[in-house]
Amino acid sequence: MKRSTLTLAAIVLALAAAGSAHARKDDIDIARLGGSLDQLANDPSLGRYAQAEQARARDAINRLAQAGSRERPHALYLAERRVDLAKTAAQLQDAQVKLTQLDREHDQILLDNSRRDAELARRELERQRLQYQLAQEEAARLQAQGQEYSQAADQARAEAERAKKLAAAQSKVARAAKRQAELAAQAAKAMRSQMSEGEQPAEAAPDASKKHP
Repeated sequence: MKRSTLTLAAIVLALAAAGSAHARKDDIDIARLGGSLDQLANDPSLGRYAQAEQARARDAINRLAQAGSRERPHALYLAERRVDLAKTAAQLQDAQVKLTQLDREHDQILLDNSRRDAELARRELERQRLQYQLAQEEAARLQAQGQEYSQAADQARAEAERAKKLAAAQSKVARAAKRQAELAAQAAKAMRSQMSEGEQPAEAAPDASKKHP
């Protein structure tokens, strides 16, 4: 009887020890998974992402803590997968947010470049407009100057023509005067000749009187 009692007590103690060891192993797994999930939740970069996955992982850890010995392996597997999924989902969402931010920054850079190119194009267009305006003003000035030169040339040609006509008239008058002077000289010469011829008989008359008193 004593031997049976001792055997039963040994079995109970063995089962208790095995249960205690199993419980300690359960506590280690739960602590490990819970710590990993807490680390994810407290991460300043990833903690705010995958909230639904983190909640499911937390529920899986709680079910693991409540699972019996037969259900424990499956519950442990599910809890580990849920924790891994929460980490992966958080990392994926963080990568998506960073990618979206990079896309926005890229779009902003493109927008800034477009604005800068547009500003450069506007300045170049303004420069060309001013250059065209100056060219028009210069062309107008040269045209006006050309008109002034043309008018001055026309005036000079008119004055030259008038001077030519005046010179021609003066030359004609001079030729007429010269001709008149020549005619006057010829007339004076002829008159002197006539006067000389008229004086010669008057001087011969006294000789005749001397011959015929």
